[in-house]
Amino acid sequence: MKPTQVDFPAGAVRGSGTVLAVVDVAGLPGVITDRTPFHPVDHTWPDQPADTGTLNGEPVVATLLGAVAADGSVTVGSEIPARRGDDGYDWVVVHRVDGPAPEVGDVVDLQVDAHRRAALSRAHTACHVVALALNQVLADAWRKEVIRDGIGNPDFDKLALTSSRMTPDEARDTYRLGKSLRKKGFDTAALLDDPQAVAEQVMATVREWAAADASVGIETTGPHLTDMRYWCCEVPQGTYRIPCGGTHVTSLRELGEVSVRYETPDAATVIAVTTVAPPA
Repeated sequence: MKPTQVDFPAGAVRGSGTVLAVVDVAGLPGVITDRTPFHPVDHTWPDQPADTGTLNGEPVVATLLGAVAADGSVTVGSEIPARRGDDGYDWVVVHRVDGPAPEVGDVVDLQVDAHRRAALSRAHTACHVVALALNQVLADAWRKEVIRDGIGNPDFDKLALTSSRMTPDEARDTYRLGKSLRKKGFDTAALLDDPQAVAEQVMATVREWAAADASVGIETTGPHLTDMRYWCCEVPQGTYRIPCGGTHVTSLRELGEVSVRYETPDAATVIAVTTVAPPA
């Protein structure tokens, strides 16, 4: 089976595709097409939820990754025994449809819920920009040399992040400030002593970047799920370019007002809660 070509990196919310197969997904049809504008949830790093919408007018209630083995068998979502891009599989998008299944060979209309997509895109972009602003705010909290981000700040986000989850216009990033991070030279007091002050500095940095009309774009190395995709953001200090498989806005101005707070459920955990209030 051919791997699915994906159009969501370019911002597409509508398109058409030819049905390649229909599989059972928890009692509902899972429709695989040769191309799609739908963004699927990644089974190994489920940060951005899957798109919903319609396929030929029938509700698409979930959009999942599928892995097609050499013998033609298809596993979907959490049942996939490999990571996306591993050899031995063709990677496809599976549209779980609450309605009649089309026939193999049919050309179907695919319509993403654009309002929900936009809210998830804002959350994902805000998540990245807040994390990178945090890198800048915490730049002096390191006593050793560590990897650096795109504009030269120590990459706290990459070193400490353990999970990231988005909902419409909100993101929650969990950081672990354990022994491993302290051994790398990070002074945890810089974040734990006054998280509100850190949040205010982060929000000021994000507002500065938005006022400069920082642009956002997605670079891709090809049209398929396994091709690399990079989130690129031009801020006054330079260019960020980080691997990312999600969807995004095209400018930080589109975010409107971004707020962040840092929750500390224990002495070694910080949860960044980022919310977006888009322009009216």
